[in-house]
Amino acid sequence: MPFWDSKLRHQNRRTNDTRIAAMTRSLARSNAQFRRASTRLPLGVASNFRYWGDDRTIYVKRGQGGRIWDLDDNPYVDYRLGYGPAILGYADPRVDEAARRGMAVGGVFALSTEREFTVAERIARMMPAAELVRFSNSGTEAVMAALRLARAYTGKESYVLVEGSYHGLFDAAMWMVALDQWDPEKTGQDPAVVPYSKGVPEAVRPLVHLTPMNDANRLEDLLRRRSHEIAAMLIEPIMGNCCGITADVAYVRAVRELCDRYGVLLIIDEVKSGFRVARGGTQELMGVKADITTMAKAMANGYPIAAIGGREDIMRRYGRGVAHGGTYTAHSVALAAAERTLQILDETPALDSIAAYGRRMQAGIKRILDARGVVHCFAGHPSMGGLFFAPAPPRDYRDWKRSDYSFYDALARELHEEGVLCEPDSREPWFVCEAHDDSCLADTLAGFERAVDRTLDKGGDDAKRAVAH
Repeated sequence: MPFWDSKLRHQNRRTNDTRIAAMTRSLARSNAQFRRASTRLPLGVASNFRYWGDDRTIYVKRGQGGRIWDLDDNPYVDYRLGYGPAILGYADPRVDEAARRGMAVGGVFALSTEREFTVAERIARMMPAAELVRFSNSGTEAVMAALRLARAYTGKESYVLVEGSYHGLFDAAMWMVALDQWDPEKTGQDPAVVPYSKGVPEAVRPLVHLTPMNDANRLEDLLRRRSHEIAAMLIEPIMGNCCGITADVAYVRAVRELCDRYGVLLIIDEVKSGFRVARGGTQELMGVKADITTMAKAMANGYPIAAIGGREDIMRRYGRGVAHGGTYTAHSVALAAAERTLQILDETPALDSIAAYGRRMQAGIKRILDARGVVHCFAGHPSMGGLFFAPAPPRDYRDWKRSDYSFYDALARELHEEGVLCEPDSREPWFVCEAHDDSCLADTLAGFERAVDRTLDKGGDDAKRAVAH
């Protein structure tokens, strides 16, 4: 199908030439802040992922509900939500009031408080695989603790990662397949496994095994050969840093069976999907139970907390030969925020409302793109969905890497000009929160339509090739 109906294009332009003009957006104050911040912060930011370029890096003034405002008072409907934590919206009064009650407790004591049990009880009810729970401060820390626990329990050291998955910024997880120069017909071999950061020790490489998503045969072959050294397999059934690419239910259930058969622990990373796509995360949607689960982002509506949950016989190893701890773990403010957030997600229709908004937004985007003959599809879950300019979503990281995502990259820049804030990297899903309302949707779809038209106009033949199939 052609990506564009030339008659429709001419008609749209003739009707109103100003329709595709961008809103006026100045980043003067953000640019000035970048110059100041760069004198003390590498790239002017506290995380590499917040740097979008010397003249495009945004600094936030405040957030409320489903919107944020930058230093120049440009408003944005935000679909990044801090990479997912603000599931109820920014500055949610219910959660913030709970957090203030947590402040009254006093912070951290190098001792425990009653609320640890209360929150662990809620997690165990919502996510049955989490029979016992330990708290942490971030998704990265939770996955580190989960992998250490799996190694201790099994007595083995290697592990399996799914290609394209993201499990945090620590040496054991920062490995990828090098696809840019890979030619399977010439080499007859799988792509090389390489770290995606300098400073990751080569000594870690022999412990890492990567396998494609949705290929149970490949996984079985690996486990048949190497299960004697593999402690665990880590998987995100919905890939939170690779466009929401989703594992087939049959594949996830096959993974569960293969791990059981070969004595490998299954770690399901629900750092992004947990308490978001369902009360019990992807495990509830797909009818599986992990041996160990990691959770974080949606737990406390942006307050810093994470958790590791798992089978009782595995989790009991903590403190019995397996180290786990942290000065700020189970901070009284974060625990109080988690208690209230999880109560809302568990006992109200919040998750249904979030998914319904996501479906409405995708339907509106579809109408806009269909009217212009732009081939597209969605992946993931309505609450954290990926947008592709292709007839079908990728089934694994190799599919995504071979796809042409240049149109998305160009569109994202135009969306920012329209006050619709998505991640400029096409691998990051669009996150939805409970506070996204009808006004957010109206602004999003109006801005999306203008941004698409402007992207097509600017792209010319390159845009045609990018989205034509």
